[in-house]
Amino acid sequence: MGPVRSLLLLIDLQRAFCEPDGSMASQGRPIETMRAAARHCQALAVQARASGVPVAWTRMMLKPDYSDGGMITRLRPGIMKVGGLRAGTPDVELCSLVAAQPDDLIVDKPRHSSMYGTKLEDILRQGRIDRVVVGGVTTSMCVETTVRDLAQRDYEVVVIEDACGDFDAPRHAASLAAMKFGFAHVLPQSAAAAALKGEPLTDAD
Repeated sequence: MGPVRSLLLLIDLQRAFCEPDGSMASQGRPIETMRAAARHCQALAVQARASGVPVAWTRMMLKPDYSDGGMITRLRPGIMKVGGLRAGTPDVELCSLVAAQPDDLIVDKPRHSSMYGTKLEDILRQGRIDRVVVGGVTTSMCVETTVRDLAQRDYEVVVIEDACGDFDAPRHAASLAAMKFGFAHVLPQSAAAAALKGEPLTDAD
């Protein structure tokens, strides 16, 4: 076997989730943990580029009329009420706490999974990626859904727990536990350098 090739995938660090004027905060959802995750993800991006590891950012967005929203808009009608996650609006852009660089990849998605209806799988295949290191928001929705989809395709997935955030602490913890049990290595940010460099990994238990 050759060296393990890694990619850093940073999920949905958008104004919608991470800014006080975003659509989640406008619905009364707390965003402090999302902002903390964004800061950790920015540090990961800098670290990855320094190691020559490609960086991909996802943005969740729906058509302006929500015609592609499916069950998302049925289960979360509040998104439509506040005009959230509409393509072409500031809500879908990356937040002020992170900065994509020209060589980074941007993956726009219409669902929770970064693999659904996107170019991500082609990117991974073309780059011959073996390991996907993941951070982003929210832990229990777009992060976990993406991690499960990656695992089903036999990618080695590493979730950096400090770099993930959710609106609800118990849900965040339960999601991390579920991912660790069956779908990914869940590691602290102190282990990110080894994960990005493709070094062999072991979980604490």
